[in-house]
Amino acid sequence: MMMFVFVLIYLMLVLLRPQDYPQMADLGIPILPMAMVSALGAWVFSREKRFNAPQYLLLPMFHLVLCLSLLAIGWMEGAVGAFLYFLPCLVSFFLLANAVNTPAYTRTIMTVIVLCAFVMAAHGWEQAATGVGWTGQTTVEDGRIQYVGIFSDPNDLGMLFVISLPMAAYLGSRGGLLGLRRLFWYCGCLLLFYGIYLTNSRGSFLAVVAMTAVYIWIQRGAIWAAMLGAGAMVVLRMMPSRLDELNVQESSASGRIDAWYEGMQMFITHPVLGVGAGQFTQYHYLTAHNSIILVLAETGIIGFSLWFTFVGYGFWMMYRIVRFEPEFEDEDDIVEWQEARAMALVLLVAQAGFFAAAFFLSRSYVILLYLLAALVVAHHSNVLARFPALGELRLGNHLVRWAVLTAGAVVGFYVVLKVLLAMG
Repeated sequence: MMMFVFVLIYLMLVLLRPQDYPQMADLGIPILPMAMVSALGAWVFSREKRFNAPQYLLLPMFHLVLCLSLLAIGWMEGAVGAFLYFLPCLVSFFLLANAVNTPAYTRTIMTVIVLCAFVMAAHGWEQAATGVGWTGQTTVEDGRIQYVGIFSDPNDLGMLFVISLPMAAYLGSRGGLLGLRRLFWYCGCLLLFYGIYLTNSRGSFLAVVAMTAVYIWIQRGAIWAAMLGAGAMVVLRMMPSRLDELNVQESSASGRIDAWYEGMQMFITHPVLGVGAGQFTQYHYLTAHNSIILVLAETGIIGFSLWFTFVGYGFWMMYRIVRFEPEFEDEDDIVEWQEARAMALVLLVAQAGFFAAAFFLSRSYVILLYLLAALVVAHHSNVLARFPALGELRLGNHLVRWAVLTAGAVVGFYVVLKVLLAMG
């Protein structure tokens, strides 16, 4: 319990970031590192530690490859910098994945994430109305809202709103308090939608479509998903937003495709360990604008295989729970399983939304990804502990599968890139 409290405090500081408000930043107190060390200490002295998911091995190995990719080009100082830069992501993953060891804790974490998103959306509402929020942060030059710290980019803020949407909808579906709880969370969903609109992030708009399609696909089938996904896309295109400009000839989209091409060339010329973590812009004036090509270019096939497998397991874990059909006789088991499946569907949809947005952004190393992954791993471990028939996933049993899928992902991206270049 104590460990969970420390992790909860750390999570709120990561998301709400009061330490980045001008009033607090001037004090120079390292609040966030102190909170992380406190949570880490609680975990170290905790008697319950879990390492029963492949991600517990894959993420440290990926962290190591980030450093090796820079050592390979002879930059020791850069390797140390990469180690320190990614360390909070690694620690946050282990802390959250271990602390969330009951379904009630999973719901609590979802609640905290969504409430933090509500606060930021309200801040954006004020920002849009007055030009400046209570943090002192103004809108960006084209009027798009932003927050502070790691959410000072409208695209990152939009990604938080995106993954919070299915969580808010799930929390609202639980009802209670004479319908007031449902009203609160569903009104919050509208606030998040408005927040996404104010970020004017094309990736976030597309992520909403992707989440809608995945949810309908799971619940109704692929045909319904395609139809409703296409309908949602039409509605979004009718809205006054930057999505109207989305085509391969548009300058921003064309620049992204050029960056993807350059990234693929970096991988071809440095196939094993890539050009080095954080070195993409040393070879091209723009960042990759794609989380897949960024890892592939900077860490080569070794780093990409680890990262892709890490991400892939997250989707596979939730999909297994959603599709698994156990046989129960006890009514309580049925109710518990339905709740576990509902949370798995939420996390599956949230992952789809995050990576739909991340496909157009360089967000391979951001902490939000690894917090979401930790929640996924924690939920899978909790479900597995309660329902062993689900079956544990072991990395050693799937090495060939992931090797084939990794190669297919690289080839598939290359083919898509060629098509886009031809269209442009």
